[in-house]
Amino acid sequence: MMAAAQIREEVMVPDGVEVKLSGRTIEVRGPKGKLERTIDIPGVNLEQEGKSILIAAAFPRRRQHAAVGTIKSHLLNMVKGVTEGFAYKLRISYAHFPITVKVEGKQVLIHNFLGERSPRVAKVVGDADVKVKDDEIIVEGLNKEDVGQTAFNIEQATYIKRRDPRIFQDGIYIVERA
Repeated sequence: MMAAAQIREEVMVPDGVEVKLSGRTIEVRGPKGKLERTIDIPGVNLEQEGKSILIAAAFPRRRQHAAVGTIKSHLLNMVKGVTEGFAYKLRISYAHFPITVKVEGKQVLIHNFLGERSPRVAKVVGDADVKVKDDEIIVEGLNKEDVGQTAFNIEQATYIKRRDPRIFQDGIYIVERA
C-alpha cells in the first residue's frame, strides 16, 4: 500500500507574538502592532498547534507545493513586521534642478524634477509611513509588501524616459532595505 504524499511546513511563533487563526484568516499581534491576512488557496490547510502554525497540503501538485512555501514566507514576514518592522531608505539625487519632496496624506509629491512645472505623484500603499529628511526618504511600516511597493512607487515616479540614464542620473533611488 502506498503512503499518502504530503508536504508540511511549520512556523514557530516567538515569545511576545500572538497568532490567531480563524478559518482562512491569520491575525498576528506583536509589540509594534497587528497584521491580518486572508489566505484562500485550495488544497492547502492551516492549523494552529500551541505556539506554531502548520501549513499542509495532501497530494500536492506543483501549485500547492509552491503555495505552502509562499504562505510560510508570508507568515514569517508578518511575525518580523510586528516585532521589528520594515524600512526602506531612498536617496534623492539631482544635478541641476533641486528636487523637493513633500508628503501629503497618501501621496508623495516630487516638485521641480528636471525643472518640470507640475509635481510628479507617487502613491503611498497601505499603512506605510513616509518621512523626508534632507536628501533622504525613509519608508517604514509593518507590512513588507506595503513598504516595498511604496518605495518602488516613489522610485518609479522619477523614472526618466527617452534619455540616456548614464547622463541624466537625477531621480530618487532605493539604497537600503532593512
